[in-house]
Amino acid sequence: MRTPVLLAAGAFLVQVSHACRATEDYSFEASNSHSAAAASSGDVEPLRLLKTSDDDPGTWVTEEEKIHEYMLKHVHFMDVTETQELEELGASRHAALAKRQSPYPAPSKQSIANPIIARLVQSNVQSTITGLSNIYNRYYRGSYAATSASYVLNAVRSAASTNPAITVKQFTHSFNQPSVIATIPGTSSQRVIVTAHYDSINSASVSGRAPGADDNASGVASILEALRALAAARYAPGNTLEFHFYGGEEGGLLGARDVFNRYAADDVDVLAVMNQDMTGYSTNNVIAVYTDYVDASLTTYMQRLVPVYTTLGLVTDRCGYGCSDHAAARAAGYPASYVCADTMSDSSPYIHTANDTPRSSFYAHALQHSRLTVGFLVEASFW
Repeated sequence: MRTPVLLAAGAFLVQVSHACRATEDYSFEASNSHSAAAASSGDVEPLRLLKTSDDDPGTWVTEEEKIHEYMLKHVHFMDVTETQELEELGASRHAALAKRQSPYPAPSKQSIANPIIARLVQSNVQSTITGLSNIYNRYYRGSYAATSASYVLNAVRSAASTNPAITVKQFTHSFNQPSVIATIPGTSSQRVIVTAHYDSINSASVSGRAPGADDNASGVASILEALRALAAARYAPGNTLEFHFYGGEEGGLLGARDVFNRYAADDVDVLAVMNQDMTGYSTNNVIAVYTDYVDASLTTYMQRLVPVYTTLGLVTDRCGYGCSDHAAARAAGYPASYVCADTMSDSSPYIHTANDTPRSSFYAHALQHSRLTVGFLVEASFW
């Protein structure tokens, strides 16, 4: 997530290494000749096309300008360089969504979801947050991009391993941090998707220490534990369930835009997308459901689920253009929602600094998001 930083980065150094196993089952296709031509030139730096609003036609900038004038200044943007057709592909879906009438039924599958929720284990959430945070940083163009990708791939494989029906694949990008997609096949090809990004950033220096415990090892941990519980229960859904772990979110929703650009081009039928970013820090014991740049009907439905599947209070807030990966799903015309641990004003003061460590994480809170994830997926598998 890209939000204002309140504290300066501190000094903290941990380095780990993992063997990277590449399973490159998907890949993006660059669609812009401007960027491609620049990339092929030996003396011209490739340019990136950035948008800061729905109506913004975009601005071409160098990678350095993107870093220093957008990323490090906390400007909300989407990098659309390789996915310029995404909004056009999603236009017809947007029109169809606008005509819907109350598409989501009342929550009614607690008898199925609750035994799976009982399988959730807080120590697993803690282990994931700690493991990802131990990587020096997870910057999508940095030295540890591949290390973090390998960690996530292996963690997802492990979580899914108790159910041989589940597939785990990588989706490669133009940067060295592939996204990971786990699929629980259903009897229907219609898909319900939960998402979280796994990259991190230090707003003082992209090469600096960026443990990213809350932003967003916590979101990864929340949906990963939901996957583990569903796999262990051998849950067989009606609609196909997918778990997306994206690279490159801090660089302009790069991983999510690549994935949803492919889905939109292939006319994949997606019923709903639930994005979670920063699930591990709340001093108010609430879950925040965000209401801008999302699907209104799905967002109302998510608000109904919070008291059914968690013990936390409900609040709402707005986060602006391109604040997290749900905006990529929305651009593709898919119903998207965004759930966070708290409001913008009460979110962690440590994100994007060296101080966003497990020490400031609320593991029990992140587990509440796992409960919500299981409840949502079980309910949605019957739509």
